[in-house]
Amino acid sequence: MDTTNTTPYAALLLRVSLGILFLAHGLMKVFVFTVPGTVGYFESIGYPGFFAYLVILAEVGGGLALIGGLWTRWMALALIPVMIGATLQHVGNGWVFSAEGGGWEFPLFWLVTLVVQALLGSGAYAVNLDALKTGRLVSVRS
Repeated sequence: MDTTNTTPYAALLLRVSLGILFLAHGLMKVFVFTVPGTVGYFESIGYPGFFAYLVILAEVGGGLALIGGLWTRWMALALIPVMIGATLQHVGNGWVFSAEGGGWEFPLFWLVTLVVQALLGSGAYAVNLDALKTGRLVSVRS
């Protein structure tokens, strides 16, 4: 198999999957836990309450940007601190995410996939704002 033909589609699959997961987690903080509940939780684990707003913005905004392929490399890099914080929060709970309080392997895996996405770039079917000059908004392959 020629990987040069499939790499853009692998990057697309990773990008959209990450975007959907971040969007879902951000919206869960808004609609399930509520913003005040999320702020309270962040404070209860020792983070400043305003971090909750930053995380919600990062997860929802970053998720949408990743789904669309907007500034993919930068979005992936910008979400890394969120996942470092999540990983650090779960380190004391052990390896398995099903452990009480959740383990650290899932947030660490997300962190690694963000690094991979940053290295791969947007992949296929990404919105390309620079291409507005030429009239092609979506890059089929990159």
